[in-house]
Amino acid sequence: MKRVILLIATNIAVMVVLSIVASLLGLNRFMTGNGLNLGTLLGFAAVMGFGGAFISLMLSKTMAKWSTGARVIETPSNETERWLVHTVQKLASRANLPMPEVAVYEGEPNAFATGPSKSNSLVAVSTGLLASMTEEEVEAVLAHEVAHIQNGDMVTLTLIQGVVNTFVFFLARVVGYLVDSFLRRNDEQSSGPGIGYMVTVIVCEIVFGILASAIVMYFSRQREFRADAGAATLLGGARPMVNALRRLGGVAAGDLPQNMAASGISGGRGGLMALFSSHPSIEERIGALEHGR
Repeated sequence: MKRVILLIATNIAVMVVLSIVASLLGLNRFMTGNGLNLGTLLGFAAVMGFGGAFISLMLSKTMAKWSTGARVIETPSNETERWLVHTVQKLASRANLPMPEVAVYEGEPNAFATGPSKSNSLVAVSTGLLASMTEEEVEAVLAHEVAHIQNGDMVTLTLIQGVVNTFVFFLARVVGYLVDSFLRRNDEQSSGPGIGYMVTVIVCEIVFGILASAIVMYFSRQREFRADAGAATLLGGARPMVNALRRLGGVAAGDLPQNMAASGISGGRGGLMALFSSHPSIEERIGALEHGR
């Protein structure tokens, strides 16, 4: 229930903030008596598309902690926590990164890294992952997450999401206007957008949004290959990461909340759904490491 309330509250907050920004900048006046003002519409779409993506990025650490129940290790209370903090510190030093926050959360095997920048990041692992893996395998998973931070993957994916959001918003309204104009071509009495515009925009946002998600997920899968390769570099060889992936392939990985799914260590799918998966399959990742791709 807490996650649902948090998600709804965040979405409402994002909508309110973006609406205020759009109104203050006058970017919501893209419908004129002469038709669409494409320049104004593109500006409005960019504010909505990039605004939502960057607000999500700024809130990513807070959302991750709240949605998973992750507890940041301020002062290690046992040997496992001391080892975790020390290992992340060692890997961050090798990657020339500031020390990320380190957290643990209850759940089946998984881990993630998030945060708005390299200097403000979080690495979290589940209790299930700690219980089911050797120290060498956990270190490989931690190296993978540190590599995500080193590669700036959170910001890169945010920029990609902002671009596709912008074009979904823009194209949906252009198509909506064209359909509405066609339906009302003999009606000279009415002015402003009609029901055809509103319905078409909703349908197009759903359809274009699905297509756009396939593009975003493609880039997400590519960043997983890069993070695996980055982990191999930090560890001085691919074998520990290969062993960790094989272990993950033999256990039931825990599901992360929907807003965190692309940040986890595992989660690849097969078949047609692979197009909408944030992660490649374990087999593909192992193959890429073993062949040095």
